[in-house]
Amino acid sequence: MKYAQHFLSRSAADSHLLPHSQFNRVSSDVPSSSWMRDRRILKRLCVFCGSNSGHRAIYRDPASALGRLVAERGIELVYGGGHVGLMGALADAALAANGRVIGVMPQSLIDREVGHGGLSEMRIVGSMHERKALMVELADGFIALPGGYGTLDEFCEVLTWAQLGIHTKPCGILNVNGYYDALLALFERTVDEGFLKAIHSDMIVVESDPAALLGPGESAGGGGFEMDHARS
Repeated sequence: MKYAQHFLSRSAADSHLLPHSQFNRVSSDVPSSSWMRDRRILKRLCVFCGSNSGHRAIYRDPASALGRLVAERGIELVYGGGHVGLMGALADAALAANGRVIGVMPQSLIDREVGHGGLSEMRIVGSMHERKALMVELADGFIALPGGYGTLDEFCEVLTWAQLGIHTKPCGILNVNGYYDALLALFERTVDEGFLKAIHSDMIVVESDPAALLGPGESAGGGGFEMDHARS
């Protein structure tokens, strides 16, 4: 499995539909350095992560670092709206750095008092399905931090939608402390066993450091980035 050098080597494209045949025009044999260069703006980033913090601080600190970095680059953060666990650490760090944070949460979780009360905006939806759909609609790209079933469900769904050509937005994993090594090995096996094409496994951008994952950026103009347009 070939991983891109950084998250923004994938295009933060508009949320229009892309025909599957066009999506598949990018060959897995074509190196990322030869993809057509394009200037794009990553305005909103969706981060999927756990409502727990894990047993070690090693997971919480990168979540806070990513939140700060996103805010410093003028990128709006979209996430699940929680105030606890890695979700809370992510949002609190972005807010402390004067970032704009949008939470998306079903009413049922609001009723359980797990919603963050200090966000820039909270979008309340009727179901978990609506939550995922709205997060995809709002964001220009997606990153998964460590998490449980919910995080895996959310990230695998956006991967599936990219595979089907429903969106062309970049999908990245912040692989803290090798947390996702086993999952990435499973993805490789799906290719080896013929259940997934290599081009689709190569969609995932993996780094262990937030800055390396996002790639180079400019603070001016709301976060301007030069990136490879991977699905032209």
